[in-house]
Amino acid sequence: MSNGFYTSIDNPRYPLVCFDESSKQLIQGTRTPHPMKPGQPAREDFEYQRNGTANLFMCFAPLKGWRHVEVTDRRIQLDYADQMKYLVDVAFPDAIKIRLVQDNLNTHVKASLYKAFPPAEARSILNRLEFHYTPKHGSWLNMAEIELSVLSRQCLDRRIPDTDTLKAEIDAWETQRNQTANTIDWRFTTQDARIKLKHLYPAIQD
Repeated sequence: MSNGFYTSIDNPRYPLVCFDESSKQLIQGTRTPHPMKPGQPAREDFEYQRNGTANLFMCFAPLKGWRHVEVTDRRIQLDYADQMKYLVDVAFPDAIKIRLVQDNLNTHVKASLYKAFPPAEARSILNRLEFHYTPKHGSWLNMAEIELSVLSRQCLDRRIPDTDTLKAEIDAWETQRNQTANTIDWRFTTQDARIKLKHLYPAIQD
C-alpha cells in the first residue's frame, strides 16, 4: 500500500476506496427513560436487554468525501463478496479499476468472490478491483477505520435496540456526511511513514 494514495488527486476512472468492518451491539432499555427537564438531562435506567449484534461494512472514498455503510447480520465470505459486487456494479460502475485499501482479515481475499459467484462473474468483478493491504499491525493506515470511529462517536454512542433503528440512524448520518462531502485531513506523510514504519522500507547502503 502506498501512503501517497491519500494525497493524490481523485480520478473517477481509478477511484480510491477504503474498506473495513465493525460491529454494533444492539441494546434495549427495560424501563421507560425519564425525559429531559429544564436544568436536568434525560435519564435512563442502568438495566438493559441485549438483542444481539449487527455487522457494519464501511466503504469510504476519501478523495471524494463519499461513504456507504451496509448493515448485515454477519461478515462471512459471502457478505464480503456482496460488498465487492456493490462497489463494482452500483457505487462505481464507470470505473476502470477500483483501488481498494483493506486489512488482512481472512475473508478479504479473491477466493471469497469465487465462493459467492459463478467463476465468470467472480473474475469480472475481480478484474475491476486492485487490492492494497495495510500492514498486519498497521490497520490504522486504513481511512475506513477512522471513518468508522467518526460514525461511532457521532451516531452510535448510545443504546440502539434493533437493526431497523440502526439502519435508519446510519442512513441519516451517511446522507448528511455525503451531502457535505466530509473527508479526513490526512497528515501522515511518506516521510513520516519511513520513520514510523522503518521496518517496511528497504535499507539503502551508501
